[in-house]
Parts: sequence; structure tokens; C-alpha cells
Amino acid sequence: MTTLTWIALFVWLYLIFGHGRFWQSGPVLPARKPSGYLPVTVVVPARDEAPVIEASLRSLLAQTYPGPLNIILVDDGSTDGTGDIVRRITDPRLRVITGTSRPAGWSGKLWAVSQGIEAAGDAKLILLTDADILHAPDHLLALTARIERGDLDMVSEMVELACESPAEKALVPAFVFFFQLLYPFAWVNDPQRAIAAAAGGTILIRRRALDRIGGISAIRGALIDDVALATAVKAGGKIWIGHAALARSVRPYPTAGDIWRMIARTAYVQLRFSPTLLLLTTVGMALVWLLPPLAALFGGGTMRMLGIVTWIMMTASYLPTLQRFRRSWFWALGLPLIALFYMAATIGSAVNHYRGRGVAWKSRTYLSADV
Repeated sequence: MTTLTWIALFVWLYLIFGHGRFWQSGPVLPARKPSGYLPVTVVVPARDEAPVIEASLRSLLAQTYPGPLNIILVDDGSTDGTGDIVRRITDPRLRVITGTSRPAGWSGKLWAVSQGIEAAGDAKLILLTDADILHAPDHLLALTARIERGDLDMVSEMVELACESPAEKALVPAFVFFFQLLYPFAWVNDPQRAIAAAAGGTILIRRRALDRIGGISAIRGALIDDVALATAVKAGGKIWIGHAALARSVRPYPTAGDIWRMIARTAYVQLRFSPTLLLLTTVGMALVWLLPPLAALFGGGTMRMLGIVTWIMMTASYLPTLQRFRRSWFWALGLPLIALFYMAATIGSAVNHYRGRGVAWKSRTYLSADV
């Protein structure tokens, strides 16, 4: 066991000092203005979003962007009156499209996005955003300034997630922390590295990049669509991902069960439906997240000291994320238990797959990566 504790320590030394500074919880999209104002079309896919859709669209219509701005909402088979709510908003810049049936091989969201992009015509910039995002008035200005600077093909943000309920306060900051661990933002933003990622809540993409990759149809079956899009775009261009200071999600996850389902929805997809990768991930997470505190609490001699040092490193790495969410440092001590929850949800994702439940979202179920 002492040998395993040494391994855990060395893993954490690598993560802290060699893994793209993932723990820094940055960068943040700066509030700037572009030098020019290209036409922008916003595409919002929406399926049963009645509680949040009006506030989200009104925040988009309130943008201070002085250039041409149009908003297309694709009503993706909603049964709760989402489309009717939007049609009551009288603004010539807003257009509602009733989505058609999903063809074979497409995920529901990407088919809705594809229809919105087709309706966008020749807009040079397209903003893909979820129906639960509230945008500050200067958000589009900041996004277009960032894509202009450095001649980027795509800019994406991890928007501020809801963190109000006890379950959200305990578990949501870790979602961002683990995402950055999987996709260190500094590496994603480095054109010399192949790793790519995006956060689907806010993606500003150039028309030229979409044309180059063959449009959304190039990733039509992807269930983790934001990362798939980023990977396709970065293969021939430059992308950027950071944290949003001007956009936040209002989608609530009031209970631990809600967050469990959010994780389980795509965790096994992330592992490419591979039992081998699931086993390796489970063993690796146990080694990295669980062994150090167990060694610190129940070990002796060298093993205990190694566990204490590693647990301190683990705890310290989580503090910047907690600060971003305005949470007490005390939550960092519970990171091993939070990691255990995420590990269990990942296993639960695999169990769902083998029980035929697949990836379930918005009353749709996908049983494989091929949709």
C-alpha cells in the first residue's frame, strides 16, 4: 500500500506542475469591444424549455452589440409551449423555426442546431447557445472581440452554473474542476497541442470554420457535441475556451439525483462505451482521489505522511474553483467524497448503457455513439 501511496503522490505532483495548470480556474473572457461588427446570428435549440426560455431570449435581445444581430430559435418538438412563449415576444430580430423530425444518425440537439444554422444564411459569425443561459448586455461584444483577436475560428465559455441548492453547492463546482482536469484550458488554447474542448452553453464560431469541416453534419451523431465540434474545428484552425463572467446558466439541479443524472448521461460516452476504460478509470480515480485521505486517516509511518502531503495538494488544487463559485475553502476537504460520487455516477452511466437505457435527455434515448 505504501508503494501505491507513493504513486498517488507522484501523480499529484504531475497534475499540479505538469498538467496545463488546470487547477487555476482560468482564463476569463475579458470585457472588450471588437474593432468591427460582423453580422451575428444566434441559434438557440430548445426542447421543453418553458421555465427559462423567455428570460434567456430577452437577454439576447438586450445585447448592446451595434452590428447586425438576428436570433433563431429552433423549437425541437416541445410539448410544454416553448414555441408559443417565444412567438409572443415581438421583435423583428427574433425568428422561430419549428424543427422537423430527426433523421437517422443525428442527435436531436445537433439536428436542431443544423436547421438553425441553415436558416442563418450567410452570417459570418454564429453564436450557439443553450436555452437556459442568461447573457449580460455586453456579452456578445466580448465574444466577438475575443474571436477577432488572434483570428480565432471558435470561442467557447464555461458559463457560470447554478449553485443555489445544497446539492449544487456540494457538487457543481467539482463538475467544472473535473472538466478542466480532462481538458486543461491552457492546452486547448495552445495551437501546438491536439487536445480540443468546448462548453456547449456558449460557442461563437465563424461560418468559414463550419464550411471547412463540412457543417454540423460532420459531427451529427456526436453525443458530447461541444467537444466533437471543437475537435473538428481545431484540426484546421485555432480555438479558445475560458470562463464566462458575462453569462450564467439558470438551469437548476436541486437534488443530488439531478446531478447524478447529468453526469451519468454522458460519462460512459466519454469512455467510448469501453469496459476496459471504465475499469481503468475507476481504479485510477480510487488511486488518485480516495487512497491519499485513507492513508492519511488510517495509515501509519511513511504511508500516513505521504497521504497527508498528497491530500494537502489535492485540497489546495480545488481552492481556485471554490473561489470562483464563492464557496468556503472547507468544501475542499470533502473533495475525495465528491470524487467518489462522480465515480459512482460514471459506473451508473455504464450500468444504464448495459441495461438498455442508453443516453437519456429531453425524453430521448440514444443507445450508442452512432445514435
